[in-house]
Amino acid sequence: MNNPLLRIAIDAAIAAGKEITLIYNTEYRVEEKEDQSPLTEADLASNKKIMEFLEKTPIPVISEENKEVAYKERKDWKQCWIVDPLDGTKEFIKRNGEFTVNIALIENNKPRLGVIYVPVTGELYYADVPDGRAWKTTLNGSETEFFEDEDIISPKPLNGLIRVVGSRSHMNQDTLDYLEEVKAEGKEVEIVSKGSSLKFCLVAEGRADVYPRFAPTMEWDTAAGQAICEAVGLKVIDQETQLPMVYNRENLLNNYFLVRMQ
Repeated sequence: MNNPLLRIAIDAAIAAGKEITLIYNTEYRVEEKEDQSPLTEADLASNKKIMEFLEKTPIPVISEENKEVAYKERKDWKQCWIVDPLDGTKEFIKRNGEFTVNIALIENNKPRLGVIYVPVTGELYYADVPDGRAWKTTLNGSETEFFEDEDIISPKPLNGLIRVVGSRSHMNQDTLDYLEEVKAEGKEVEIVSKGSSLKFCLVAEGRADVYPRFAPTMEWDTAAGQAICEAVGLKVIDQETQLPMVYNRENLLNNYFLVRMQ
């Protein structure tokens, strides 16, 4: 496996994770953005570090913490990076460790590479969608080998039990209604809670079966997770179009979506 862009994204995510960890262990400030979502020094430090890596490529970047680029400028982009420098800021503030760095490469509006890094645990998920493989590597503090066959992940459905991923911070009525629909089909349901983009990873590595997200998300919340899921054969279905979600849209706000087996 030798994809230089994926390796750049991996290196960027790990470096950003180090910046986040330094701030995580201090008494940091929390501000509020215009949309009332929280913002910490770690979001900004992580974004700055990621940009140092991605700006070495000729590919433009859409990031939660960058100034938004007008659609008339980006609508003709064939490639772009989509970045969430700290996904799960609420989890960061709660200090529960369930926050991530998300980096995805989009080609022709579709995810092609994805990296999700968990700074607290050192868990690193990464995927090459055209190659059809995704990996989970845990950094051990020394020289780490990537793209090892034993690190390849895949979904593992269980018979008779549907493990449904729920959010620690966003379990609304639409999601509860979906759970009741599954139960009405006579299936046993187990709720698996997780924060940030780790919800995608749970399904991709076979620790859950389906992830309904019937609450607002942005493209940077989902692009890397979708890449990892698609690389292992999962679908991330837009609930309005009933097609796989696409990216670099005029409106960066996602519709509701469902992650499931084909």
